[in-house]
Amino acid sequence: MARQQRIACLLAEDFEDVEFRAPYDALVRAGYEVDVIGAEEGATLEGKRGDEEVQVDRSIDDASPEAYDALFIPGGFSPDHLRADARFVRFTRDFHELRRPIATLCHGPQLLLSADVLDEHRLTAWKTVQDDLRHAGVDVVDEPVVRDGMLVTSRQPDDLGQFIPAMLELLEGAAVQGRGAASEVT
Repeated sequence: MARQQRIACLLAEDFEDVEFRAPYDALVRAGYEVDVIGAEEGATLEGKRGDEEVQVDRSIDDASPEAYDALFIPGGFSPDHLRADARFVRFTRDFHELRRPIATLCHGPQLLLSADVLDEHRLTAWKTVQDDLRHAGVDVVDEPVVRDGMLVTSRQPDDLGQFIPAMLELLEGAAVQGRGAASEVT
């Protein structure tokens, strides 16, 4: 029997509630195991709208990129908090180097920008983040969903109906090609 694929979800306070919940639920329904990785295991994180409270499954100090098949970064203000912490930036950079799927939306590309992994990618993001990315020389387009290799990005909550299927398609394609196979590290 094949091992259940694991997804790392990097999360901090003030995440966009629906940008976490809708993709998270879709991943779980599709059979993925999703670990919420935050600064402190067991901590409760609240979404910026107050609709969601999420418990951190694993501390960033105890998380290894090699243990995961894909990376999910919800939007809201969470990515801005995460990129201020070198541990999350390093995790993101190290994960990108594994050439495994990364799915992010809204403000999520801020963390990718801080990890300095966007110079060869085309993507989209929240409109104000698009400006920041362009100023950094990143190839940015204003489209609901952009898939570029092992990266899928989206702009905002209204795009979730297109983002979620694109994310799941990326993950399934990576699993079929064998690129999403994480080691058995826990």
